[in-house]
Amino acid sequence: MGMTPTLSPDDATREGYYASGAWGSQTIYDIVRAHSRERPDAPALISGSRTYSWRELVEAIDAFAADLARRGLVQGDTIFVGAPNRAETVFALLAASRDGYVCCPSPHRNHTVAEIVAMCERAACAAYIHYPGHGADAEDDEIPDLIRGLPSLRHIYELSSDDAAEPFAGVLEAGPGDAGPPVGNPDLITYLAFTSGSTGAPKGVMHSDNSQLVAARGIAGAWGFDADTVTLSLSPFSHNLGCGTLWTSLVVGGKFVLHDWPRGDSLLDHIEAAGVDYLVGVPTHAMDLLAELKARGIEKYDRLKSFRVSAAACPEHVAAALYDCGIPVQKGYGMTETNGHQYGKPGDSRDLVIGTSGVCCPGYDLRIFDANDPDREAPPGTSGLVGGKGASLMLGYFNDRKAGEDCINASGWFLTGDLGTIDENGYLRLTGRKKELIVRGGHNINPNLLEDLALRHPALDLVAAIPVPDDRLGERACLAVMFEDGQTASVAEILAHLAEQGLSRYDMPEFWLPLADIPLMPNGKMEKLEIIRRVRDGSLVPEPVVAT
Repeated sequence: MGMTPTLSPDDATREGYYASGAWGSQTIYDIVRAHSRERPDAPALISGSRTYSWRELVEAIDAFAADLARRGLVQGDTIFVGAPNRAETVFALLAASRDGYVCCPSPHRNHTVAEIVAMCERAACAAYIHYPGHGADAEDDEIPDLIRGLPSLRHIYELSSDDAAEPFAGVLEAGPGDAGPPVGNPDLITYLAFTSGSTGAPKGVMHSDNSQLVAARGIAGAWGFDADTVTLSLSPFSHNLGCGTLWTSLVVGGKFVLHDWPRGDSLLDHIEAAGVDYLVGVPTHAMDLLAELKARGIEKYDRLKSFRVSAAACPEHVAAALYDCGIPVQKGYGMTETNGHQYGKPGDSRDLVIGTSGVCCPGYDLRIFDANDPDREAPPGTSGLVGGKGASLMLGYFNDRKAGEDCINASGWFLTGDLGTIDENGYLRLTGRKKELIVRGGHNINPNLLEDLALRHPALDLVAAIPVPDDRLGERACLAVMFEDGQTASVAEILAHLAEQGLSRYDMPEFWLPLADIPLMPNGKMEKLEIIRRVRDGSLVPEPVVAT
């Protein structure tokens, strides 16, 4: 099946993107193949102990693309990747670019088996790349067993759990010489990402190669990245930040280092061993690096050309510590829907690094709108809803035109739900968030899902999932509860109930707050903002959940 854009730019807008250079005629695969012709033996990808040259990378992509065709996949079919960071994900993403398949790397280890199966059903999975035990509650091979009956499914690629094994070892029936000529197009939808929304089921964000490359080119150009740049993303490919970092490296023809080593390994040692210039991660990664530098007595560190910290709000003290350590900080901002369009610039002052999320990439624009009237621009210098428009915007939500249109105001600007200001030099300062997502170290927790599952417990009358500030992770989830008259339950019972209802262990509340009385909104729900206000002023004190 093919995917149809639901927010496709009109012809005049599309022509403008091409005329400005924001969009181009090359697919991402075309860019990779051009590097392989110009520098066939130069290093392109490091995966474990294996280094792929550009020639070897193209051969691996072509072999997988040929195998997909042999299995009966056609342009527009969907490839799902349920695996940790591995070379196979890179090959799948680029095979989609090569021949117009749609790659969905969204199945994350945080997702439950049921959630991953639901994604596959919704988007008519045609090929699934499976790593044993992938998924929050997976034990081994539940996912292949549960999706084999899908009418759309053509093949399941079952990977070895031996991380030292060659990619796709023993599972491909085709080689690079079996691949036909590339048939991709940079305007086709080739990327699908299910993102945690603040309401309802996760929405499937659709992008083309062109819409994904806008931010990558902007960041590479601003920071002067080139073929000598060594890039490492600590964010997985199941997050848009990980894929966006890969595109940035591929655009300039540099070397990309896969973050595929065991937990507990020294980040600093891996940075030094690979000669990393450009590091990308979330605030918790920044905290880990700072902690390791401190433990080794390193006060100044000049190895990195840039450290992009994105996906969650970076605490000011963390950005300041990086800056003071001599690390050029590139605080970013974006969404899966818009890609990582914001970046700090080389030479930014300490105040800009600490207090802003940088400037917008060429080809995308931001404006601030009145939070109470999003069709009206906010006065200069005042906080309001952050809206964006341009070539890096998604091509809509999969099978949900209305959801995309609901995010667009009367002037065609995509409203992020975040609040901020833009100064006279174009720097964005985020001041809050109108939407309700709880962002725990870059992982989005859907409060509506948490509340819905909790309310299925017979002892609970009202619940509210709220964020609790955390110095390390930014936010943690707190479940505020009011019991039915004459009913009660322990926090252990509530957690067990949530697990039984299928909530991922990564989305579990880490605080809880039993309440006797709280003001209600007209719809009968607890007034979350009032609870949050009382938590902040100390009149309400959430209780930490003790893991059992």
